[in-house]
Amino acid sequence: MITRALDVVAPAPLIAPGPELSVVVPTLNESANVPEFLERVSAALRGTAWEVIFVDDDSSDGTADLVRSLGALDGRVRCLQRIGRRGLSSACVEGMLASTAPYLAVMDADLQHDEKLLPRMLSSLKSDEDLDVVVGSRYVQGGGIADWQKSRALMSRLATRVSRRLVPSGLSDPMSGFFMLRRSALTVSVRRLSAIGFKILLDLFASSSRTLKFAELPYQFGRRVHGESKLDSLVVWDYGMLLLDKLIGNVIPARFIGFSFVGGLGVIVHFTVLTLAFRVAGLSFVASQTLAVLVAMTFNFAVNNVLTYRDLRLRGWRWLRGWLSFVLVCSIGAVANVGVASYLYQGKQGWVPAAIAGVLVGTVWNYVATTTFTWGKRTRR
Repeated sequence: MITRALDVVAPAPLIAPGPELSVVVPTLNESANVPEFLERVSAALRGTAWEVIFVDDDSSDGTADLVRSLGALDGRVRCLQRIGRRGLSSACVEGMLASTAPYLAVMDADLQHDEKLLPRMLSSLKSDEDLDVVVGSRYVQGGGIADWQKSRALMSRLATRVSRRLVPSGLSDPMSGFFMLRRSALTVSVRRLSAIGFKILLDLFASSSRTLKFAELPYQFGRRVHGESKLDSLVVWDYGMLLLDKLIGNVIPARFIGFSFVGGLGVIVHFTVLTLAFRVAGLSFVASQTLAVLVAMTFNFAVNNVLTYRDLRLRGWRWLRGWLSFVLVCSIGAVANVGVASYLYQGKQGWVPAAIAGVLVGTVWNYVATTTFTWGKRTRR
């Protein structure tokens, strides 16, 4: 039936085979690098049926428009533009799923990954049917990070050490963002992927239903020529959330843990403002408490928007609308908190268990409701 349908849609002479290799490239404001990147990849993969899928997180510098204009001239160049969400790992996953190729490579557009390694990666996978992933490694003999600052090199090695419980012991560079895999290796991992933050390779190994067989090829990590690095101080948060999700995410969602952590900070903010307003400024207790609640809610919303829901971050007028919905939702959560605690206390459960139960009910309500209404959609993390 499928063959008959294809014959109707496109006669056999018009059917062209798909690519053997898809190179998935997540981008955010990389327009200055895209033309040279394509020149390098085209030269490296001469003789291979390839395509490049740029997954662009709605760049402000016109990266998506540039890719589309180049794709109009070269059918091997594709653009997948995402609106309203960000994240390197999730971009890579969407790009790989959008391809039909049996082999999938992931690399950055910033020219720091050595495209000349791509043919060797592909050859390794094709010559060994048991091999699942070929990793471009900075830490095996012949690889290097010569231009890195000591602080960045130290952070990379520390992150590698922390990840050891989640990846095979022989993998020297689980933090690598440059690798190639068989589609079958993606298939056994994709429904368990966290897609949090930057470390998609670590996520793939930790999410696979079977042990992935890998090989590593050395390369020298290059220097960025155009644009700015996307790594910032929040990458540590993202990495922590990824580790939590892989370790206990099947029991407690990592995003809920982040939400609760921010809520704990909000309690400190609440009592700080209450003390300053009531004890120092001399406001009435009701006025002080009202001010403290409003400030704490605003703090919780702002920090959750930057950290917990970073991939769904609200900006501009959407920030204001999100804040209003957050305050309304959390007000209901506060009522639920007090109601449950009061009911249990009156039932002789003791004030500590009653208070804890109230906090748990309020927190779960706030998490579920704000995930649904404030940040626009339900999410499983």
